[in-house]
Amino acid sequence: MGIGELDREAHVPEVTGAAAAPRTLAEALRARGDEGLAALLRARPDLLSPVPNDLTQLATRAGTRGSVVRALERLDRFALQTAEALAVAQDPAPYPVLLGLLTGDEGDPEIEAALPGAVALLREQALVWGEDDRLRLVRTARELLAPSAQHPSPTGLGPTVAEATSGMSPGRVQEIIAAAGLPTTHDPVSAVAALTGLFTDRDRMGALLDTASPDALSVLDRLVWGPPYGEVTAKPAAPVQWLRDHGLLLPVSPRTMVLPREVALHLRGGRAHRAPEPVAPVPGVLREYRPQVVDSAAAGQAQLALATVEELLKSWDRGGPPVLRAGGLAVRDLKRTAAALDVSEETAAFWLELCYGAGLLASDGEADERYAPTPAYDDWLDLPPAERWARLVTPWLTATRTPGLAGGQDAKGRTLSVLGPDLDRSPAPEVRHRVLGLLATLPPGSSAEPESLFARLRWERPLRGASAAEEGGDLRSRLARWALAEAELLGLTGRGALSGPARALLNLPLAEAAPAGALGGGVELSVAAGRAATLLAPLLPEAVDHVLLQADLTAVAPGPLRRPLADALAVLADVESKGGATVYRFTPGSVRRALDSGQTATDLHEFLKAHARTPVPQPLAYLIDDVARRHGHLRVGAASAYVRCDDDTVLGEILADRRSSSLGLRRLAPTVLAAQTDPTSLLDGLRSMGYAPAAESTTGDVLITRADAYRTGARTAPVPVPDGPPAPDTTLLGAAVKAIRAGDRAATAVRKEPTAAPTAAGALPRTSAAETLATVQAAAMTGSAVWIGYVNAEGGASQRVIAPVRVEGGFVTAYDHTADEVRTYPLHRITGVAELADDQV
Repeated sequence: MGIGELDREAHVPEVTGAAAAPRTLAEALRARGDEGLAALLRARPDLLSPVPNDLTQLATRAGTRGSVVRALERLDRFALQTAEALAVAQDPAPYPVLLGLLTGDEGDPEIEAALPGAVALLREQALVWGEDDRLRLVRTARELLAPSAQHPSPTGLGPTVAEATSGMSPGRVQEIIAAAGLPTTHDPVSAVAALTGLFTDRDRMGALLDTASPDALSVLDRLVWGPPYGEVTAKPAAPVQWLRDHGLLLPVSPRTMVLPREVALHLRGGRAHRAPEPVAPVPGVLREYRPQVVDSAAAGQAQLALATVEELLKSWDRGGPPVLRAGGLAVRDLKRTAAALDVSEETAAFWLELCYGAGLLASDGEADERYAPTPAYDDWLDLPPAERWARLVTPWLTATRTPGLAGGQDAKGRTLSVLGPDLDRSPAPEVRHRVLGLLATLPPGSSAEPESLFARLRWERPLRGASAAEEGGDLRSRLARWALAEAELLGLTGRGALSGPARALLNLPLAEAAPAGALGGGVELSVAAGRAATLLAPLLPEAVDHVLLQADLTAVAPGPLRRPLADALAVLADVESKGGATVYRFTPGSVRRALDSGQTATDLHEFLKAHARTPVPQPLAYLIDDVARRHGHLRVGAASAYVRCDDDTVLGEILADRRSSSLGLRRLAPTVLAAQTDPTSLLDGLRSMGYAPAAESTTGDVLITRADAYRTGARTAPVPVPDGPPAPDTTLLGAAVKAIRAGDRAATAVRKEPTAAPTAAGALPRTSAAETLATVQAAAMTGSAVWIGYVNAEGGASQRVIAPVRVEGGFVTAYDHTADEVRTYPLHRITGVAELADDQV
């Protein structure tokens, strides 16, 4: 289907039956019902900030560039292709013309079936308006999507004949139509019309192309699907010269030719797009498992996630690494964290960002700023395992921080740091929901083929991924890839398939595939998280209250340990290996750590006897007694720092040791050494030399060091960066529609002009104080509505339709149709009043 001559009577309204077709977008919106307006505001919530005064203002706002760009970015591929086809069609375009641009001459049943839905979607979002015989794309959308030399269209089409010849001399136009075998005309307008008519006439165009050489047709083949522009030399080859002489290529500059849109559409068989995509790609199934296997695998990952977060934050109990001056974590500290957790740096970045997003980790805000756990971490530890898991995955779903970007560079070439600024990406929550939602459409227990999943996401939001050039490619595909990996780490998926708890968290059906659009139901996320935790709890291994001691100074925990036992054992021993069973190793340093926390050797022996299913091995008992015998033999306090010991030979050994030279020690008395360093450094130095000193207070008492001694102040979790205005709820939509309708009635109501002082068109009514008082008193007695001009305390003027109820004390109390509420107005602020026409009362 070719494009005919532009309709030069586009703004003349047509009459269909008894009602005239809308002439503007505002009239089209005015003809909608309340449900239609609510659907528009729901799809484009930016139009509600603030609520428009009337439908004219709503239509104006819907046509602004920023709002239209936002709406286009949320279109799926076929709806966008429909809008692109309208952008290259005549304005207005009949539905059959639009259908022909998408199906071509051969037709396509899938496109014919999908096109009504795409047009309805564009109408709903106020990107297209008008009846089917006069479809109009809003002007801003046409400017954004129409082909131009600066902004090529995805259709690959070029300008029309009229656009390409707009700067051409009349003589050149006459030469072109003569070479094409057309009679010359008396003006360039009719000449362009004649050439356009030739190119859109299939029979005559076919006859013209039959006279072209194979080389000329080859040139057209290279340009037909775009880009339509090509460079030529000062003396073009014979095939190019023939195309140029016959108007099949038109010059846009001395060295550049363009293929006119009408010619390209003829060569394409009338199709605007090379590959229309009316049907969304379906994610393919990679593997299938029994749902029980998936849930068990996901539960194992969830348990590992809890253990990893706990291990990470416990390692920072006494204060973590410092905060960079520009914010974030240094690369060397990230590497140390990854080594401590035995994971890759990318995975370590994810766990750090997860703790930060859940409010369990923050900077302490001190002058020497460092990272540390927050008080919320202690509360989190007291929760049952399933609830702790829910407290991690809930903020992950809504977080906009994207740990996968860490290590890359921003648009200015600066490196992005973990826990630092500039890691927020507003599409991240939507992509995570869509990835999990698409997994839910597969049969239970099925994992998705990743590339088919990414293809579906690109179809749903083709412009969102393509607009992120600074991200190094398709951002949505990268976000989806990270979401799949992170969901597996968190236990939302098992072996790549969605688990039952994840379905509950997303408020999806548990036993069958979720229908499209099921995400974001009416159940609050916190309630859904509770349901997910309830489903996960039976799948997690039951916590045990015992360990198995072995002769090689290790203890095996056959499962996750209960909280008091886990905390105590973490102080007394170091974790050697993790997995289904955790192996702890007892070392002199770990035993000393337990003694530093205030326990005695007797306490440690009793603890092991109470929680071990096996007898305490003799080597472990000897280790505890030996470390306890030496613990506290040396005492370190603040002088600047000092060391005291009842055995002066021990102090002599320390002074003679070369490793003590950096401590700046000197003997003050037979049992006392003074140091030139602080007590903490002195303690660390002596411990590195193999001693077991104890810190003491200024009164000589031993200082007890606990693992959870350092916490940040109360901190709130980072707030996600919104991806535009939030979606309005039903209550807000209903109130907004009522307010817009009321304001529109006030703006379009027909008024009776006051006899004393006629009102200019569009101006506020002007009446005297006596006339104003008499008119509103009469309206209050008769219960009728009037139109008033009103100036508020800030000097802002507005017009309103009110129904006065009471007039007294210089005030009029009335129902304001514009605001849809009862208000009181001072009479001295009313500039004038006019009665409404009889058909408006």
